[in-house]
Amino acid sequence: MFSDSFSRNGPGNSAARRCQRFLSLAYWVIAFSLVAMIQCHAQDNNKIGQDPATHLPPHIRRLTYFGERADWSHDGKRILFIEKTYGDVFEVEVATGIIRPVTHHYYHAGYSRALYLSNDDILLSGAPTFDPAHAGRSRWNDAELWILDKSLTKPPVRLGEKCSEGPAVSRTKLRIAWTIGHGQYPERLANDQSQMWLADIEYENGVPHLAHKKLILDNKTLPFRCSLETQNFRPTGETELTFSAYGYQGTEVMGLNLETGQVVNYSKAPNEYNEPEGIFPDGQYTLEECDRQNHKGPGAVDLWKLKLDGSGQALRLTYFSDSPGYKASNPVVSDDGKWMAFQMAHTADQAGVGYGIFVYDLTKAP
Repeated sequence: MFSDSFSRNGPGNSAARRCQRFLSLAYWVIAFSLVAMIQCHAQDNNKIGQDPATHLPPHIRRLTYFGERADWSHDGKRILFIEKTYGDVFEVEVATGIIRPVTHHYYHAGYSRALYLSNDDILLSGAPTFDPAHAGRSRWNDAELWILDKSLTKPPVRLGEKCSEGPAVSRTKLRIAWTIGHGQYPERLANDQSQMWLADIEYENGVPHLAHKKLILDNKTLPFRCSLETQNFRPTGETELTFSAYGYQGTEVMGLNLETGQVVNYSKAPNEYNEPEGIFPDGQYTLEECDRQNHKGPGAVDLWKLKLDGSGQALRLTYFSDSPGYKASNPVVSDDGKWMAFQMAHTADQAGVGYGIFVYDLTKAP
């Protein structure tokens, strides 16, 4: 009775209430702090998986909101790109962002590659017909090489050669290299066979054709198993051709000496995906698509700069794959070596599919 009476009416009543109010206030302060911490942590986690284009570093800017497979003009002022796989070709002015159509002046079945030749004519790869019900045939089986006149006043000239994936184009002379496989010529090549060919482009009465065509590499002659794809003539003498060795130790960056036939492994990274892309004008480095940062394969690559001295030394340039569901791919270097163009892509899409062209300032990157 004494204690009960004291707790309700005695001198300790106000102190007890003050203590209760203090404890209640402290409880709510702690609770709100915890909620705020959880919300901040959730916001940080939400950044992982966001579109990488929404938080670009200052040395990268988005140039277009559609397109794939960029290629620099020789003066560095324009970028050629494909609207989409089996789509039209466009050219964007880097300084202004103005986009102009390149293949709207004639009917066609769509393209998967477009590359500037040394004379500013355009080398195209695309099938002569397109069947939406079997779209893949236009890329994997029926794609052919064509040359489109830079005047953009007439349809392209058909060169009479099929091409597996991307051809390689000299930046200094009218010379190309390309790959063929069983998918293009099942009557000539075995199911697991691929070959790289070389030819010069010559013009007769203004009409281009291939000359001095020759076989430069057959995967059956290599001491290891892989499939081939031409990539770039190596500056400055262009006596070497970089190529992809798909399936060998994951995939490796290789070089073929066009004079001796010697093959060199430049990436030397077993169990990684290393695919050469655009090459630097000094010939000392190539860009590559690589999964060294996550070892998740070609669907989760980022862009790296690989030294072409056989050391395997590489420097990571982009971090798009840190956002789940995204990657950066198909990079190319401008002729002055100051800029890189590349595309943003989704991990679930076919290789080469892109969602806009980005420009990377190699002089300002950390």
